Amino acid sequence: MTEKLHTPVIAWFDAHARDLPWRRPEAGPWGVMVSEFMLQQTPVNRVLPVYEQWLARWPRPADLAAEAPGEAVRAWGRLGYPRRALRLHGAAVAITERHGGDVPTDHAQLLALPGIGEYTAAAVASFAYGQRHAVLDTNVRRVFARAVTGVQYPPNATTAAERKLARELLPPDEKTAARWAAASMELGALVCTAKNETCQRCPIAGECAWRLAGKPEHDGPPRRGQTYAGTDRQVRGKLLAVLREAHAPVPQTTLDRVWHEPVQRARALDGLVSDGLVEPLAGGLYRLPLS
Repeated sequence: MTEKLHTPVIAWFDAHARDLPWRRPEAGPWGVMVSEFMLQQTPVNRVLPVYEQWLARWPRPADLAAEAPGEAVRAWGRLGYPRRALRLHGAAVAITERHGGDVPTDHAQLLALPGIGEYTAAAVASFAYGQRHAVLDTNVRRVFARAVTGVQYPPNATTAAERKLARELLPPDEKTAARWAAASMELGALVCTAKNETCQRCPIAGECAWRLAGKPEHDGPPRRGQTYAGTDRQVRGKLLAVLREAHAPVPQTTLDRVWHEPVQRARALDGLVSDGLVEPLAGGLYRLPLS
């Protein structure tokens, strides 16, 4: 079964993979790491311009580590989930202090960096260093759920059974395994999409358990939808937008104008402060963090 999946998917990837800057040799391990932080829950088209600006400004981890964390938040722009910017800054500091400014090659050392979880450590080790690791993002999980398990969608959270399956599907040699990780991810992003999948373009349609079963509808727990309008997350984004544009501390009265509902606005601002994304100063002033 595994050989029937590996060969056609990798051949499809060789012919159809997008030319993305973090896949080019000049990106290096740091470019791969930056892309992995930015691509979490954010589509490629929104990431591309911010990624290019980020690498132009901070081509090495030490360059970012030398800046205040608030500058990372400012440069993050409107990518969303800005705590990722703080985590990436923290990882850059640790890489500079512990590893001489070079992204470590060892999976365990990657996992020990602040802000790096199981997925990101495996992705950097695989995509930057060509190592053999199971790289399970949403796209890969969906491909495996359909092609092997025969269900439309994977569980809401990654399970032990999914990790076991991903390990079983890994090609034995490192080079092929790394290629398989990238190829299965691209297949989920471009063909085996969450909605409106294009099975006629899929290189493993003839092997797909879900398609062969007649593409049964999802009957598991409801899938989580992402709402934004009117949420605390939207208010946080509006508050951060004001602070990103300002190069001096911002008074409370200015922040009060970004959202009409005072209780929700105060809750959002308190959350930003507790997350370390905003620093309160004396006199009712706020700024992006300097330390």
